[in-house]
Amino acid sequence: MSIYDKHIFVCENERDGNDPRGDCASRGAREFTKALKDLCKKNGTPGQRVRVNKSGCLDLCAQGCVVVIYPEGVWYRGVTSADAEEIYQEHILAGRPVERLRIPPKKGSAP
Repeated sequence: MSIYDKHIFVCENERDGNDPRGDCASRGAREFTKALKDLCKKNGTPGQRVRVNKSGCLDLCAQGCVVVIYPEGVWYRGVTSADAEEIYQEHILAGRPVERLRIPPKKGSAP
Protein backbone atom coordinates (compact mmCIF):
# COMPACT_ATOMS: atom_id res chain seq x y z
CA MET A 1 0.00 0.00 0.00
CA SER A 2 1.37 3.40 -0.99
CA ILE A 3 1.40 6.34 1.38
CA TYR A 4 0.49 8.55 -1.59
CA ASP A 5 -2.71 8.53 -3.62
CA LYS A 6 -0.77 9.90 -6.60
CA HIS A 7 2.98 9.78 -7.03
CA ILE A 8 4.32 11.87 -9.90
CA PHE A 9 7.80 11.42 -11.33
CA VAL A 10 9.29 14.06 -13.63
CA CYS A 11 12.41 13.07 -15.54
CA GLU A 12 15.10 15.68 -14.96
CA ASN A 13 17.84 13.66 -16.61
CA GLU A 14 20.70 15.67 -18.07
CA ARG A 15 22.93 14.31 -20.85
CA ASP A 16 25.93 15.51 -22.77
CA GLY A 17 24.84 17.93 -25.48
CA ASN A 18 26.09 15.54 -28.17
CA ASP A 19 23.66 12.76 -27.27
CA PRO A 20 21.06 12.50 -30.08
CA ARG A 21 18.30 11.53 -27.63
CA GLY A 22 18.58 14.86 -25.88
CA ASP A 23 17.43 15.10 -22.30
CA CYS A 24 14.44 16.18 -20.28
CA ALA A 25 16.39 18.77 -18.28
CA SER A 26 17.10 20.87 -21.36
CA ARG A 27 13.45 20.59 -22.42
CA GLY A 28 12.07 22.36 -19.36
CA ALA A 29 11.72 19.54 -16.84
CA ARG A 30 12.86 21.60 -13.86
CA GLU A 31 10.43 24.37 -14.71
CA PHE A 32 7.59 21.85 -15.05
CA THR A 33 8.45 20.21 -11.71
CA LYS A 34 8.48 23.58 -9.97
CA ALA A 35 5.20 24.69 -11.57
CA LEU A 36 3.41 21.45 -10.63
CA LYS A 37 4.78 21.45 -7.08
CA ASP A 38 3.75 25.09 -6.67
CA LEU A 39 0.19 24.34 -7.87
CA CYS A 40 -0.15 21.40 -5.50
CA LYS A 41 1.24 23.37 -2.57
CA LYS A 42 -0.68 26.60 -3.24
CA ASN A 43 -4.04 25.08 -4.18
CA GLY A 44 -3.83 21.76 -2.38
CA THR A 45 -5.02 18.35 -3.47
CA PRO A 46 -8.29 17.91 -1.55
CA GLY A 47 -8.80 14.39 -0.27
CA GLN A 48 -5.55 13.13 -1.78
CA ARG A 49 -1.97 12.71 -0.72
CA VAL A 50 0.11 13.74 -3.74
CA ARG A 51 3.86 13.71 -4.12
CA VAL A 52 5.76 15.31 -7.02
CA ASN A 53 9.34 14.04 -7.39
CA LYS A 54 12.11 14.67 -9.85
CA SER A 55 13.52 11.45 -11.20
CA GLY A 56 16.52 10.26 -13.09
CA CYS A 57 16.20 8.95 -16.61
CA LEU A 58 12.89 7.29 -17.49
CA ASP A 59 14.46 6.18 -20.80
CA LEU A 60 12.17 8.25 -23.04
CA CYS A 61 14.10 11.52 -23.19
CA ALA A 62 13.74 11.63 -26.98
CA GLN A 63 10.07 12.37 -26.25
CA GLY A 64 10.89 14.63 -23.27
CA CYS A 65 10.07 16.18 -20.96
CA VAL A 66 8.56 12.93 -19.68
CA VAL A 67 6.29 12.51 -16.65
CA VAL A 68 4.64 9.41 -15.17
CA ILE A 69 1.80 9.41 -12.65
CA TYR A 70 1.12 6.40 -10.41
CA PRO A 71 -0.89 4.45 -9.45
CA GLU A 72 -2.54 4.89 -12.85
CA GLY A 73 0.73 4.42 -14.73
CA VAL A 74 -0.10 7.28 -17.10
CA TRP A 75 2.92 8.57 -19.03
CA TYR A 76 3.13 12.04 -20.58
CA ARG A 77 5.59 13.36 -23.16
CA GLY A 78 6.66 16.76 -24.33
CA VAL A 79 5.24 18.54 -21.29
CA THR A 80 6.21 22.12 -20.50
CA SER A 81 5.55 24.35 -17.52
CA ALA A 82 2.54 25.67 -19.48
CA ASP A 83 1.00 22.17 -19.22
CA ALA A 84 1.30 21.97 -15.43
CA GLU A 85 -2.05 23.68 -14.78
CA GLU A 86 -3.93 21.35 -17.14
CA ILE A 87 -2.34 18.22 -15.66
CA TYR A 88 -3.05 19.52 -12.16
CA GLN A 89 -6.71 20.35 -12.88
CA GLU A 90 -7.56 17.43 -15.15
CA HIS A 91 -5.45 14.52 -13.96
CA ILE A 92 -4.58 15.21 -10.35
CA LEU A 93 -7.86 16.78 -9.24
CA ALA A 94 -10.42 15.31 -11.67
CA GLY A 95 -8.76 11.96 -12.39
CA ARG A 96 -8.89 12.38 -16.18
CA PRO A 97 -5.61 11.90 -18.06
CA VAL A 98 -4.69 14.68 -20.49
CA GLU A 99 -4.91 12.69 -23.71
CA ARG A 100 -3.11 15.21 -25.95
CA LEU A 101 0.08 14.76 -23.88
CA ARG A 102 -0.25 11.08 -23.10
CA ILE A 103 2.08 8.38 -24.34
CA PRO A 104 -0.38 5.70 -25.49
CA PRO A 105 -0.18 2.46 -23.52
CA LYS A 106 1.21 -0.52 -25.40
CA LYS A 107 -1.34 -3.04 -26.61
CA GLY A 108 -2.00 -5.71 -24.05
CA SER A 109 -0.85 -3.56 -21.12
CA ALA A 110 -3.01 -2.17 -18.35
CA PRO A 111 -4.45 1.30 -19.02
